[in-house]
Amino acid sequence: MKKMISAGLLIGGLLLLFFGYQESQSFASEVEEVFTGSPDSGAMWMMIGGAIAAVAGLVGLIYKK
Repeated sequence: MKKMISAGLLIGGLLLLFFGYQESQSFASEVEEVFTGSPDSGAMWMMIGGAIAAVAGLVGLIYKK
């Protein structure tokens, strides 16, 4: 059961990373960055959350307990 949760976290984290990257490269995000000087916060939070979820899933798959 723990392996399925870890695999789900890993897959979900990778999906969040992918969609966060796609959002950060969108035209609307680029325009917002020109005017505000900072990247889109939604895309940044998606990538941060995706990285945390992916690492947690990977750790859960690697370590046995």
